[in-house]
Amino acid sequence: MSKEVLKPEHLSKVLQRNDPQQVTDRTFFIDGSNQSLETIPSEILALKELEELHLENNQIAEIPPDIQNLKNVRVLYLHKNNLQCLWPELASLSSLESLDLSSNPLLYSSLTVVSCLRTLRELRLYNTGLREVPTVICKSLHHLELFGLSENHLQSLPGEIVNQTKLREIYLKKNEFSVFPCDLCTLVSLEVIDLDHNKLKAIPEEIGNLVRLQKFYVASNHLSLLPESLSQCSKLSVLDLTHNLLHILPPTLDQLTELTEVGLSENRLEKVPRLLCRWTQLQLLYLRNTCLRGLRRSFKRLINLRFLDLSQNHIDHFPVQICALKNLEILALDDNKVGQLPPTMSSLTKLKILGLTGNDFPSFPEEIFSLVSLEKLYIGQDQGCKISYVPENIKKLKNLKELYIENNLVEQLPASLGLMPNLEVLDCRHNLLKQLPDAICLAQDLKELLLEDNLLTHLPENLDHLVNLKVLTLKKNPIEDPPMEVCAQGKDAIWKYLKENRIRKQMAIKMLKLDPESSCRDQSYPCLRSFYLRRDDDPHTHR
Repeated sequence: MSKEVLKPEHLSKVLQRNDPQQVTDRTFFIDGSNQSLETIPSEILALKELEELHLENNQIAEIPPDIQNLKNVRVLYLHKNNLQCLWPELASLSSLESLDLSSNPLLYSSLTVVSCLRTLRELRLYNTGLREVPTVICKSLHHLELFGLSENHLQSLPGEIVNQTKLREIYLKKNEFSVFPCDLCTLVSLEVIDLDHNKLKAIPEEIGNLVRLQKFYVASNHLSLLPESLSQCSKLSVLDLTHNLLHILPPTLDQLTELTEVGLSENRLEKVPRLLCRWTQLQLLYLRNTCLRGLRRSFKRLINLRFLDLSQNHIDHFPVQICALKNLEILALDDNKVGQLPPTMSSLTKLKILGLTGNDFPSFPEEIFSLVSLEKLYIGQDQGCKISYVPENIKKLKNLKELYIENNLVEQLPASLGLMPNLEVLDCRHNLLKQLPDAICLAQDLKELLLEDNLLTHLPENLDHLVNLKVLTLKKNPIEDPPMEVCAQGKDAIWKYLKENRIRKQMAIKMLKLDPESSCRDQSYPCLRSFYLRRDDDPHTHR
């Protein structure tokens, strides 16, 4: 290939990524993304057999006329460039099925050419400044299955959207819809609707027509009620109602037995809806900040739950129903008022992540040590009671990778932390630590050690043995050894200081071994001084 259009270094990168020995006229795939390209290389436009072309995240300002040579291209990604105009030659791509023009400052008038791409199945126009969808696109493109229009300024859809009878997915997140676009309810092939972050006040009863709907996202709107007809969407598996104004759910929704993920966080429910406990296929359930004080007895029926978020509620006792959820892997109980854990916690044998930050534990809850699969533990106490110690039995958590105990009153860490073979992150910020155990130097997998705002005056002399450590924070500590000016230079400077200090000590020991008499002479004077000080405050009187 020649290098006339593209800077040599850019073309070289594209070729290297796509195996230059195999870039021929028979090349089917080219990845030219993230290369700071300002135009599409003519060498690429000459690849007549090309089927997939990635040019996203560059600085391309225009599509050259020679784009028409790519008659066989099926996938063209041009998002995150500087495109304003689309040339008519783009319409020559008669095989194009997937086009992404997102995050470009496109002129509305130039979008007309897109309507000529009759084979399109996927069209993404995210973040393009659209205030309305070109009617001609909805009239002409009859094979669209995915239409991406998120992050624009849309308030409505054109009536011609009803022509999209094959549409399966539509993304309208972060627009300005205050009224649900009712025409969507005529598109019975729809499987995914995303209307998160709009201003919707209601969902029409006609939503029940969408019997193939599988994922429905309406988080961060102004919904106070849901239509009973939503229960007719019997294939729903994901329902996100987060951050709305809901107090109750229609009882008919208990018919949605295929639900596996439900978001109800940031609604003023006050109680767990009774029907929710009948969604026995649930795997992910979000109930953060819903004013809950407890769980229903029937909550234990949700035996397929893998993720449960109950954070930021008013729960003052650990709900024992949770202990029946044998498949639970992630449990968030942060920012509640729990002060004790039940012994039956041991039944949660698959639990990997446990969030207990901001509760009222008077001491470290040792029931945690029975959670044999635990990998991440969050027990920082930015509010409520604060713990003053971490038991040596923490070593029982052999699989623990991350331990967060920030914002407590811990004065010392257990030496057993050095016996935890998988520990990677240790967050001890904002405590009362005066020193670190030497055994911490044995935690060879440690990657992050966060120690800022403690009372540390020195570091273990072998701390640099933590060869995998990437992050070490020491701000707001009265550090003396290493000196503060060394610590301010970062981990590498600290490591260098520790190594040099160790070498100095080793050399001093060798010198003492070579001249033992000198050692005795050196030691005699301190001994005499000690003797004098015991007899009299002023040793000079005994000279």
